[in-house]
Amino acid sequence: MRDTLRRSRRRLLALLGTAALAMAGAIALPGTAQAANVLTNPGFESGSLSPWSCTGNLGSVVSSPVHGGSKALAGAVSSSDTAQCSQTVAVQPNTAYSLSGWVRGSYVYLGVNGGSSTWTSSPSAYAQLTTSFTTGASQTSATIYVHGWYAQGTYYADDISLDGPGGGGGGDTQAPTAPTGLTSTGKTSSSVSLSWGASSDNVGVTAYDIYSGANQVLSVSGTSATVSGLSSSTAYTFTVKARDAAGNSSAASNSVSVTTDAGTGGGTGFKQAAPYLYEGWGDPPNPATVMAATGVKWFTMAFVLDSGGCTPAWDGSRALTGGVDQTAINQIRAAGGDIVPSFGGWQGSKLGANCSSASALAGALQKVISAYGLKAIDMDIENTDEFENEAVQAKILTALKTVKANNPGLKTIVTFGTSTTGPTYYGNRLIEQAQSLNAGIDVFTIMPFDFGGGADMYGNTVAAAEGLKTKLKSTFGWDDATAYSHIGISGMNGLSDQQENTTPAIWTQIRDWSNSHHIARLAYWAVNRDRPCAGGGVVSNCSGINQSTWQFTSITAGFTG
Repeated sequence: MRDTLRRSRRRLLALLGTAALAMAGAIALPGTAQAANVLTNPGFESGSLSPWSCTGNLGSVVSSPVHGGSKALAGAVSSSDTAQCSQTVAVQPNTAYSLSGWVRGSYVYLGVNGGSSTWTSSPSAYAQLTTSFTTGASQTSATIYVHGWYAQGTYYADDISLDGPGGGGGGDTQAPTAPTGLTSTGKTSSSVSLSWGASSDNVGVTAYDIYSGANQVLSVSGTSATVSGLSSSTAYTFTVKARDAAGNSSAASNSVSVTTDAGTGGGTGFKQAAPYLYEGWGDPPNPATVMAATGVKWFTMAFVLDSGGCTPAWDGSRALTGGVDQTAINQIRAAGGDIVPSFGGWQGSKLGANCSSASALAGALQKVISAYGLKAIDMDIENTDEFENEAVQAKILTALKTVKANNPGLKTIVTFGTSTTGPTYYGNRLIEQAQSLNAGIDVFTIMPFDFGGGADMYGNTVAAAEGLKTKLKSTFGWDDATAYSHIGISGMNGLSDQQENTTPAIWTQIRDWSNSHHIARLAYWAVNRDRPCAGGGVVSNCSGINQSTWQFTSITAGFTG
């Protein structure tokens, strides 16, 4: 029965002709200079990108697949961005250098700005790229880069080496002065513009790194920048550090705190009481009847899957429009409510795992958004094909960033499992990738059940939510209130797969805690099960406990945030 219910909740709960351009101007060089890797963080073992910077904030550090050590670079290429990641280093004039690196993916390039480059088409495992160049007569810095190709999917790079002498003879160890006068020059609901006074350096400043809290979000060469992909009505704290060609970073500038404007969807924040309704399972009720009995306005509609060829369909088999799902949506909207579709779940052919690229996935999501004029979408990211696959995580987040940019006011939600103390390794990784990609996710929703034992469902749910809050604070630099406003809870009414029992009284406690902490979203699996059957076990059309019909939905409707 555990497998049956898990199926239902977690499914259930279920160019290239231009490639030759990259080789143009390649230089035939003499022997390589003395072997000493000039690059900093060449294998990304620090766990962060710094001092590498990536276009579109599309780069992230992953733990799989790697070539050596425990970390590697992942570049989430889009249809409009090659996810180029680069590092500027100090070099000596009239000197030969050898550049090499290990890469994996479709059409991956390695090179130096203004000099040689090399590429490989589509290795299924890590392959080594090598090239060489000689610096100019007065050249003191070089920018090394690696990138993929448009719409060719995520690439990986590791153990990049630039062999040769560092710049300045004995090496530059003097850091620039700290930038001064950091101020905000403008903001919208999704971006903040910043400017600051220039730093000075004994050799020269090559970049300015912008931080939100403790996390680097952008690198620029000038003294102004716009950080985009932010969430509306959200407080952010920014600082800036200067960096020279040798990788020396200055102390941080003064900090500036900015709250983004309210989104175009109205209100000062996103609040949603939206229990799951599944038309493909568990004797689905008439939603208008449930709305009239409980006062609930939103439903999370499960599940949109891939019907083949990155084509969205309800449950992977029912037509996107014209069937029972659209009938239910029409009934909900006619009664003054609305829906958020849930993509993914525990099993089935998922769009995130099966669409070939982030741009293809964004296109599939857009079909659903356009078909129903949606205000919000939910990505239920579970199992090894999506949740425990960091490349697929990045693909999903990049696609959500794309549709958010293309649909002003659209709210994006990610839903995933949790431990009793907060996000697991892969949950933490999802949050970190969302920050690194600047994905602008509005709500991070945890599913606090199937913990593997334990009877305190209220205490475990609160502890899990508090753990999520702590992770959001440390990753995004938010305060408590802002972190809570990005949290969602999606529970299970009555008996869970593992016989945990969330009673109406416990769910009321969870609802009240959610209101008092002003979180963004409250949901549960599922309205189909919101009917009594004491002693009925874990089944699809009732909760397995003694309760009133639609009692959990009535409780959920009282969530206001």
